[in-house]
Amino acid sequence: MSVDPTVAERMRSDWNERAREDAHYYVAFGAREQDEDSFYDTGKEVIAGLEWELRHLGVAANPRARRALEIGCGPGRLVKPMSRNFGEIHGVDVADEMIKIARGRLRDVKNAHVHSGDGATLSQFADESFDFVYSYAVFQHVPSRDVVLEYCREAHRVMKPGAILRAQFNGLPVASGYDTWSGVRFTPEELIAFTREYDFQMLSLDGAGTQYMWTTWRKHTPGWRAALRAADRPAASKIRRITHAETTEPLAPARGRYAAISIWIHHLPIDADLFDLEVLVSGQAARLTYIGPPDNSGLQQVNAVLPQLESTGLLPVEVRWFGQAIAPVAFLRVIPPGPQVPRIISATDGVNLSAGTRIETGTFKVVMEEVEDPASFNGDLDGQPVVGIESFCTDPLPRRFEFNFHVPAGMAPGPRALNMTLGRRRFPPVHVEVV
Repeated sequence: MSVDPTVAERMRSDWNERAREDAHYYVAFGAREQDEDSFYDTGKEVIAGLEWELRHLGVAANPRARRALEIGCGPGRLVKPMSRNFGEIHGVDVADEMIKIARGRLRDVKNAHVHSGDGATLSQFADESFDFVYSYAVFQHVPSRDVVLEYCREAHRVMKPGAILRAQFNGLPVASGYDTWSGVRFTPEELIAFTREYDFQMLSLDGAGTQYMWTTWRKHTPGWRAALRAADRPAASKIRRITHAETTEPLAPARGRYAAISIWIHHLPIDADLFDLEVLVSGQAARLTYIGPPDNSGLQQVNAVLPQLESTGLLPVEVRWFGQAIAPVAFLRVIPPGPQVPRIISATDGVNLSAGTRIETGTFKVVMEEVEDPASFNGDLDGQPVVGIESFCTDPLPRRFEFNFHVPAGMAPGPRALNMTLGRRRFPPVHVEVV
């Protein structure tokens, strides 16, 4: 598929300029002029998540024989720590200035290599040459849907059979006017359709409806799903236990932020896909988010968000694959949900997040959870209304929302009280310093 070459030129020009201005800031959005240690610290959680996904590759006799590729490597924030897991790791980026910084940073990491790319393809890499491909905070800055999908096609080409792709997409509601900062957005249905077309096995899809929608795909053989769909199969699996997804207690609330479960299944079919597999709770479909790799005993974890249940007590749980039951019915204890209590998670400067409540840029970023009606949010600074309030959901399960707004025009520097309300609920003031 051909993509508009002007898109790559725009991306290259804009990201070269950002790299020259402050590469750390634009890659790890949070603070200006971060030092080296602070910059790497911003990637620790992402690294932990990527390394967790490596379990899908199984235990390697020689991990140093594996090869990895990062799409959109920037100045090497993730390549350097990820290099410990592979014999060879490569990164590609459209911005030459980012690659220049990365080469300096990785000069002592002999198994790491970075390359300037054309902004849409992975043409410098051979077919079926990588075991693990990943991308973070890259596709959300690409202004073209065609470019993102071309990268996904190219990832499929360079992946070995059985290789794993772990990637983050912007899952916020589809909008218009995309640029090289606020890039294209995708729905879960679009990603599912892509995996169907290219014979990927989808193993996880988290964060649907948020800016950070993560998904994990395994490259499978052509036509594998059609062959499985046509086959009859015995109910050879068994549900060993069902627990809460976070606490491992044998129960879950009927609705709300904690209404998610882990089903531990023995001998789940190895080809089970996140959207060929079904979980029914009291006859209602749950939303599957994750299929884990089998442990040494053949036990696998399947995570699901419960439907909005009205019933409580012991409810039947069924697991089906291509419409057929694959395990005997098990039971989950469902309890009434607790009350929703909105709360403030953080209130910081809107750009320099590490500045905390020292408001340096004239903007705020407030994160709240259990927000039922984000449009009812309001605030003032020492009695003067804040301006330009914008909000978006960052996690639909705990109803976590981010609110961004500006200091009132003409406000003098000094200590201030930020007062916030959500509908009729008034929160204690947050004491800030406007500078």
